[in-house]
Amino acid sequence: MSLANTETQRRTWWRENQQRLTPYIFLIPGVLFFLVYVIIPIFESFWLSGFDWDGLGEKQWIGFANYQELFDDDAFYTSLKNNVLWLVLYMFAVPAGLGIAIFLNQKVRLIRAYKSLFFFPFVISQVVVGLIFAWFYAPNFGLFYLLLEWATGSGIAVLADPDLVTYGIIAAGLWPQIAYCMILYLTGLNAVDPEQIEAARLDAAKGFKMLWYVILPQLRPATFMAVVVTVIGALRSFDLVSIMTDGGPFGSSRVLSFYMYEQALSEYGYRMGYGAAIAVILFLIMMVFISGFIWKMVDDERRGL
Repeated sequence: MSLANTETQRRTWWRENQQRLTPYIFLIPGVLFFLVYVIIPIFESFWLSGFDWDGLGEKQWIGFANYQELFDDDAFYTSLKNNVLWLVLYMFAVPAGLGIAIFLNQKVRLIRAYKSLFFFPFVISQVVVGLIFAWFYAPNFGLFYLLLEWATGSGIAVLADPDLVTYGIIAAGLWPQIAYCMILYLTGLNAVDPEQIEAARLDAAKGFKMLWYVILPQLRPATFMAVVVTVIGALRSFDLVSIMTDGGPFGSSRVLSFYMYEQALSEYGYRMGYGAAIAVILFLIMMVFISGFIWKMVDDERRGL
């Protein structure tokens, strides 16, 4: 009799609390995956950065020696400088994506075809993008080289020039990144309140004033996502560097993620601890930028801006 009462009480409790507990039950798998594949590896990277380890043999604790070596490493500063360059120039994707989204958010003839053309770069693999731009820049037969030769009389091998190679790779990365930001803003523009637009028009607002005071405040969530994914994309820029130049010429196009791979996993390294130290620096840089932007967004929301 007591068992039957207990079972009845459990069923009654579940019926009363089912709606409140269901969201947490659905969140459990996601939280577990995030914990196992994101949070734990972050702390393991911090721990591993204190060891001298080739990935197979015995670990040897060396404390902060990897970081001391890193801060005396010219290749690290070259990679850091290139990452800063990526970060600064990659932010161009946000206003460019917004501008294209505003253009495409109009009811004109063939607008669906235009949207498909602008959306196309987003669905292409980064490897394919790298190959396309490597051929685009290729000396003697690349379209960019031939156009430059026709316009100026001499072409430039962009990917073979240590001063220009990083700019060439960033331009390749911006092509799909602008398309991604455009998609985010197109989604945001669909949620813009038309009543606010009409009220602004009655107050004679148009052009830049309409954009700045009426539309952009409603696009804050889309702007937040666009900035975050752009910052992350700029700081983890590995695939295009690997495909287009493999870090060359003379290591001038290295970025931190590629240098981490070279040191930890390529034939040049097998230094897991040193690679983890580079990963830690990259993670801290990323967290500074993203945390700063999140703080700014939260502060604006609190002040009602």
